[in-house]
Amino acid sequence: MIKVHQFAPAFGLPNASPFCMKLETYMRMAGLPFELVNDGNVLRAPKGKLPYIEDAGRVVADTYFIIEYLKTTYGDALDTSMTAAERSLATAFQRLLEEDLYWAVVHTRWCDDAGWAKTRQAFFGALPLPLCWIVPPLARRGLRAEMRGHGMGRHTADEIHAIGCRDVDALADWLGDKPYMLGDQPRSLDASAYAFLANLLWVPVESPIRRHAQTRTTLDAYCQRMKAQYYA
Repeated sequence: MIKVHQFAPAFGLPNASPFCMKLETYMRMAGLPFELVNDGNVLRAPKGKLPYIEDAGRVVADTYFIIEYLKTTYGDALDTSMTAAERSLATAFQRLLEEDLYWAVVHTRWCDDAGWAKTRQAFFGALPLPLCWIVPPLARRGLRAEMRGHGMGRHTADEIHAIGCRDVDALADWLGDKPYMLGDQPRSLDASAYAFLANLLWVPVESPIRRHAQTRTTLDAYCQRMKAQYYA
């Protein structure tokens, strides 16, 4: 059985971490058996981040490398029939979600004090003493430093919100009335899209990005379809 180490569910979502939720969604889509270990302990994670998996004595970290490992080990049930053009689009949209929109949303959760109050409880509320005192400020400081190194943290709040809204529009315009991101068939890209969009739309951290995403109603409908299909 594959063990998935992650944060505990929060906000009515499978996970408040879009990366943890992405991995669980992918495994559900691929029909892989797994056991969730909701320890939330980043100090034990190989790369200092969650999720990571244990499988047959092997530890794999980072959702990209985890999913590649799962495809190689257990077969690729979702993406084998994709064309080269579809693979290119999937890569581009995955980067938009995970390397751009993600950091804009991180700002609303981890830098804004009102967002941080809810984020701290969601991610670290289950940690025992004294870890619940030690880990949250370290994680917040680390993410702020990562944001600055990435470049997103060098912008003003208004500029970050504008970037996030632009990303939301790109996703909504591309999705249109398609059932899945690339058409009629679910692909591994949908695990990312659902996880990141649900974590924007359905987490009660107010921001101009969330309010704008709520006006693009096809995005909520898409998330509802994914939830009904894979988390019924």
